[in-house]
Amino acid sequence: MNHRREFSIPFVGLKPGVHEYNYIIEDKFFDDFQSQDFTNCNAQIKLLLDKKSSFMILKFEVGGSLQVVCDRCNSQLPLELWDDFTITIKMVENPEEMNEQEDDPDMYYIAQGESHIDVAGWIYEFINLSIPMQKTCNYENMEGPHCNQSALDMLKKMNTDEKKVIKENPIWKGLEKFKDLD
Repeated sequence: MNHRREFSIPFVGLKPGVHEYNYIIEDKFFDDFQSQDFTNCNAQIKLLLDKKSSFMILKFEVGGSLQVVCDRCNSQLPLELWDDFTITIKMVENPEEMNEQEDDPDMYYIAQGESHIDVAGWIYEFINLSIPMQKTCNYENMEGPHCNQSALDMLKKMNTDEKKVIKENPIWKGLEKFKDLD
């Protein structure tokens, strides 16, 4: 975890105002976390830390690229990352209690005696949140440049076979008379 030191920001000596930090995140960063649904990560994180007297505002700008597996054709799909997230950090006397009671996920509390903020967990979370839930090659025509055509052909064949089975299934014949009852 020695490489994690670069993600620990000593904010005590910082003057009030905006301070910028830049990070390049690659696959090695995720070794200390659970296995990921992506590979070849090359993310750029721009962190703007706006220090005030009793709180700080952290704005994370996520950019870069990585590769995911297409949910439809199981092909490797390059994905561009673009998102931003903001967290407000307040310094209080009882941070554990305040963090447990806080409903806003963008609010975080630290002890007044703290001198460093570790941003590695937030970077991990924000990269994962930047990836869409459904990862597909191309929504419009399902024949993008990265599509696995043999998998798409198999899906089309399975879809037509499924429709034939549904039409020919005798179980549904008796239920058709209830279809138009209102």
